[in-house]
Amino acid sequence: MTESKNTGPLAGIRILDLTSVILGPYATQILADFGADVIKVEAPSGDIMRHVGPMRHPGMGHIYLNLNRNKRSIALDLKQPKARDALRKLAATADVFVSNVRPAAMARLGLGYEDIRAVNPRIVYASATGYGAGGRYAGKPAYDDLIQGLTGIAAISRDAWGGEPHYMPTAIADRTVGLYLANAISAALFHRERTGEGQAIEIPMFEVFAEYLLGDHLAGLTFDPPEGPQYYPRLVSKHRRPYATADGHVCALVYTDTHWKNFFRAIDREYLLQDERFATHGNRAAHIDEVYQFVADTLKTRTTADWVALLDAADIPVTPLNNIASLLDDPHLTESGFFRFIDHPTEGRLRVTQVPGSWSGSSPSIRNLAPPLGEHTKDVLRDAGFSDEEIADIVAGSNTSAG
Repeated sequence: MTESKNTGPLAGIRILDLTSVILGPYATQILADFGADVIKVEAPSGDIMRHVGPMRHPGMGHIYLNLNRNKRSIALDLKQPKARDALRKLAATADVFVSNVRPAAMARLGLGYEDIRAVNPRIVYASATGYGAGGRYAGKPAYDDLIQGLTGIAAISRDAWGGEPHYMPTAIADRTVGLYLANAISAALFHRERTGEGQAIEIPMFEVFAEYLLGDHLAGLTFDPPEGPQYYPRLVSKHRRPYATADGHVCALVYTDTHWKNFFRAIDREYLLQDERFATHGNRAAHIDEVYQFVADTLKTRTTADWVALLDAADIPVTPLNNIASLLDDPHLTESGFFRFIDHPTEGRLRVTQVPGSWSGSSPSIRNLAPPLGEHTKDVLRDAGFSDEEIADIVAGSNTSAG
């Protein structure tokens, strides 16, 4: 599937992408959507997420398909000297080299920053690591579950909801840090545009996600000595959840002073405006459990449709509670054209999400869907100046290793 001409803001930027799983591929898909030519460098066995079903064909799992559009795939066994030589030659004409392989392993392969910088001083060399180089965890493996546990988000779920600690049921650390990685690469490219200087950047999951979480929950521990306990109380209230109605659930947030005035008028309880618990934002925060409990008890008295209509009319933020299936039919997403059906060359008809947002110029686009393993190996190597005989030798070495 090929779409319109590449008009994205990063058109002309070439990225060698040695990342796998979720964090790195999510970051490089963002950059690819923005127009970068992302060459996904995979081992002969492929990115591990290729093999997570459901799928129609082996090696084309759903998560892989949703993380690797607008990329080209080459398969190289980097344990083979000729494959490493080929990668260094590709790096000589690239703008970005990004990997989530441990830095020590990259150095052993002769693919560390100094090795790549030797062939391309202008390179932006980005490493997504588990932990920053300055601490004792440096070099240890890190996955989303571990980072959720280590930063405290699993413990927050226990403290907020009771029972055992839980991980959030989405790869929130991987995707959050992936966004940060895409931002960091873009900023490093902007720096190079102004100065001509490439550089090495390291983006550690632990530190990035800890900063993300502590922005809400450092709370009184922000101050030395502390001015109160941890946690932003509103976010950890046991009553902060979708509200049960007479026939389902609704998501509503009565938040500002104006919201509360409108809410009490809508339910004919304006006298509660004199109740100190509801009088100011600070007072409501100090009595957050009581405040949320009041709203919960009130919303049980009418249907979801009634509350959506009533709160909308009162200019109070409200939405229905979607699940994944109903999200696909959400009227706003339908009207905005967020979902499309596109025919993949090997996987058939797929539902894809549009690149979020709109641009008045240099618009990002979906140009190609996620490629089969090694689909572009020969084309990429040929463009880099390798002869057909050299390419056959490199590919044969990788295939032998895979077997």
